[in-house]
Amino acid sequence: PAGTAKIGTREYDIATNSSPEFLNELNDIPIRYTNGAMVYVRDVAFVHDGFSPQTNLVRRDGRHSALLPILSNGSASTLTVVDQARKLMPKILAGLPSSLKVDFLFDQSVFVRAAITGVLHEGAIAGLLTALMILLFLRSWRSTLIVATSIPLSILTSVIVLRILNQSLNVMTLGGMALAVGILVDDATVEIENNHRHMDLGKPLRQAILDGAAEVATPAFVATLSICIVFVPILFLGGVGGALFAPLAMSVVFAMLASYFLSRTLVPTMVLYLLAPEARARHGRDAGHDAPIRRSLFGRISDSFEAGFVRLTGAYAGTLDWALEHKTVVIVVFLAFAFSSLSLYPFVGRDFFPTVDAGQLRLHVRAPAGTRIEETEKYFQRVEDYIRQVIPAKEIGVIVDNIGVPNAINLALSDSVTVGTADGEILVSLKQPHRPTADYLKSLREQLPRRFPDLEVFAQPADIVNQILNFGLPAPIDIQVTGPLAESEKNLQVARQIAAELRSVPGAVDAHVQQIVDAPRIMVDSDRALAQQVGLTQRDVAGSLLISLTGSGATTTNFWLNNKNGVSYQVVVQTPQYRVASLDELHRTPVAIAGQSSPQLLTNLADFRRTITPLSLNHYNVQPVFDVFAGVQGTDLGSVSSRVDQIVARYKEQIGKASSIVVRGQVQSMNQAFLQMGLGICFAVLLVYFLMVVNFQSWMDPLIILMALPGALAGILWALFVTGTTISVPALMGCIMAIGVATSNSILMITFANEQRHPELGGHDARAAALMAGRTRLRPVIMTALAMLLGMLPMSLGLGEGGEQNAPLGRAVVGGLMIATFYTLFFVPVTYSLLRRKPPKDLGDEDNK
Repeated sequence: PAGTAKIGTREYDIATNSSPEFLNELNDIPIRYTNGAMVYVRDVAFVHDGFSPQTNLVRRDGRHSALLPILSNGSASTLTVVDQARKLMPKILAGLPSSLKVDFLFDQSVFVRAAITGVLHEGAIAGLLTALMILLFLRSWRSTLIVATSIPLSILTSVIVLRILNQSLNVMTLGGMALAVGILVDDATVEIENNHRHMDLGKPLRQAILDGAAEVATPAFVATLSICIVFVPILFLGGVGGALFAPLAMSVVFAMLASYFLSRTLVPTMVLYLLAPEARARHGRDAGHDAPIRRSLFGRISDSFEAGFVRLTGAYAGTLDWALEHKTVVIVVFLAFAFSSLSLYPFVGRDFFPTVDAGQLRLHVRAPAGTRIEETEKYFQRVEDYIRQVIPAKEIGVIVDNIGVPNAINLALSDSVTVGTADGEILVSLKQPHRPTADYLKSLREQLPRRFPDLEVFAQPADIVNQILNFGLPAPIDIQVTGPLAESEKNLQVARQIAAELRSVPGAVDAHVQQIVDAPRIMVDSDRALAQQVGLTQRDVAGSLLISLTGSGATTTNFWLNNKNGVSYQVVVQTPQYRVASLDELHRTPVAIAGQSSPQLLTNLADFRRTITPLSLNHYNVQPVFDVFAGVQGTDLGSVSSRVDQIVARYKEQIGKASSIVVRGQVQSMNQAFLQMGLGICFAVLLVYFLMVVNFQSWMDPLIILMALPGALAGILWALFVTGTTISVPALMGCIMAIGVATSNSILMITFANEQRHPELGGHDARAAALMAGRTRLRPVIMTALAMLLGMLPMSLGLGEGGEQNAPLGRAVVGGLMIATFYTLFFVPVTYSLLRRKPPKDLGDEDNK
């Protein structure tokens, strides 16, 4: 369009034929009139519908393909993004040729769904096992139904609150609910068990409910708050650890608070109505109206279990009585066990998060710098062929080669470290069932360098979990050597030396310098004076080379509009690549300016020399940086990190004063998370202690209650050591959970012991009160511990998809709670009898003042 013109009574739109209607009409555009003849585009060029020079190749199982990555932003749900993409596909496919095959590759939602399903199964199994345990202990299906009812209602309440806070249901929030199943029964179980005890004393049902509820209301509230408080530091945890585990902590806290509320309201009401027949039958037997009845199979099993538990109670009472007589021996043994268990810490190892087997491999293959993409493809084919030799065909889902970098791509939107046509990625998806992915990766790491010595191959995180933990980095260890440009050469040498030393560190693999600095270059040094003599400038020389080798699109953008489909196509003038296939042909590149009759050959205006150039440049805070990446195999990240720190400390003395060496990646995140969680655990213990000080109005009772914690820590270390599990953020979460539950059990024990010292209840001394508390609270303590242990058992096995992630959490809770329960049943009463020689404060205890 050229504008409008008002002619007569009309206003006309004026247009010109500047753009041809059809593509082949571009051939008829005249260029110049020379020697009485017109020169057209068709005389000097070949016009066709083509594409820009290819810098990226994608192959699926050896066949050339096109790859479309779909990324989600930080606030989006992976499942939602994938589901919406799948819904769009039928509409997209309707406009494509039927011969075109479109598939979803490396769908991360499959792993996420499987992980969520696994967590739900773990929660269901935990709930079933817990219900069976309660049924055995309480010997009443009605009581079991009451307890079981509180579990889904507590979880539902937690879900509602999480939804209000804009938290999604994901692996972590569901994992928190599965984690809470074992302790959600605690409040209801203690309430019902206490009601049964008061009914056994001959009280009417209603009075038994009121007395039982009043007796445990305060200690149960303090115990619930103790468990909730230990999770408070997690809410302030920074980094990826906080992002992952804050929702888990919230789901547990909300479910626990809901459980306590239900135990004060719904549970007593259900007891009043559902246990009325049992209460009448109980009072009937007490009045001597027993009628001989035929016992069912469950009744006989229940009777046998109850008889066994009565014998266990007697044996425990005898053992506790002996322990109270030999306080010094018991205290020395328990403290010696706890402190000696600390020696296991160096043998357990440290990891940021457990390795998850998602059934995917991601290998980065790097050919010699400057290798053209056609040759790189041949390298990839050979590597792919060998991968198929290592991994059986029945276990391979798909192999995708992604070679080079597309022309128009924003590298900020990609976690790939590919920088040119000489490198790329091989992605392998495995079918179920398959051998552990780590086994295949280990074999490939050992064999590929031997078979392909001219290639550099290293693994990258393939699954969504490790990609998140690495923050987009290709390896868990990133040693950055940073400094001013003047010190870059020296810093590069230091980076290479660090990488060489890392290769000799046990457990460190894939050590390499990320930046490629030796890509081949042909330097064209033009003679500016000579160019001026023939009417040319340096800009003319550079422009002619740019148009010849890269195309006119790099300097001037032109488009042709196809009126049939409404699509604009870029029109680019470029010398065919096959016409510049040798140095001689490059020498003969014509250099001219518009209006000049005869162009000059480039070889007459410039000299040529071979040199090298960096292929990629990275900066950190403006300064050039060299990244030394390394992975971990066959050991824990902490042990490799210790060696890395030693190497870095030595090389820091060799670099310039303006340069620095910093360790980043998972190592940095792990150290920060461990420090934060360690401080958080200490802070949580202090919070729990001061909460109990307020409740007991005593400085001594909370200290006695915390005597179970050394046992919990010892049990955690033994559980991790025996199962070969490293200390990680999930394991520390389990430590926090074990501390909370162990504290709640000890609270019930000490509260009851203090009550027995009241004059109205006999005014027993500390030893007798401790013995009575142990005998009376044995059942609820064991029930609480068993409920938690059975609830954690499915999670600790880590059998489901992605189960490795939360397995350390379950194992830490199981080990910590097992030993902590022994400390609660023996060490806490012994300590109580030793330190509590005077009555509680409300009876004049002077040592509480």
